[in-house]
Amino acid sequence: MNSNFTRFLPLVVGGLGGVLLLLNRFFTAELTNSQSRSDVLGVLLCSLLILTGLLWQQVQPRIPDAVVLEGVQGMELYNGLGEQLKLELAWASHILLTNTVTKTVIVYYQGIVLLRRGILPEKSQLTIGPILERVLQGSRPVYLVSLSLYPGRFEFDYLPSNTQGVICQPIGKKGVLVLGANVPRSYSKQDENWIAALAEKLDSSLLNDTSFQPSIVESL
Repeated sequence: MNSNFTRFLPLVVGGLGGVLLLLNRFFTAELTNSQSRSDVLGVLLCSLLILTGLLWQQVQPRIPDAVVLEGVQGMELYNGLGEQLKLELAWASHILLTNTVTKTVIVYYQGIVLLRRGILPEKSQLTIGPILERVLQGSRPVYLVSLSLYPGRFEFDYLPSNTQGVICQPIGKKGVLVLGANVPRSYSKQDENWIAALAEKLDSSLLNDTSFQPSIVESL
């Protein structure tokens, strides 16, 4: 059954029952004592149904709708990486794109964009704005649950323009993992913990790999 219909069902039934009781009282010339008691019981039941429906609106909030992000599907890897690092970045981004609501993955490390994958806008250059600067300096993640509500959303112009939610997860003290989602308020606490662990693994691999050398960007 449709979840939205289920949530509104008590309101509809309670309201309809109240209207029918009112019509029954209006068209009944004489009421017996038993009919009056039945009407009182019916009013109580309708009131309880309406109250239940109102409570459900608060306890079961409406799930936000997903949007189709504006951009093209693609993947870009920094060419100055060894094959092992390329494989690890490809694996990590694949896991994020297939197991979470993430639709865009960007890995920024030591001043270089190492990876762009998922739904990508035309602009590829990542500029460090106040939010990313805070993440890099404080080494603490920032989760923007609904990007449209934040004045700082304009710094994320390297993500699809209708991105709904963003996680900026530090990669050690030298980089940041930027994830864009197509649904607001969609990452759970478990997702955040798992993303943090994945960023730690990437930081360890990047620090210990001597093949990391500046070069041109290779598009796959």
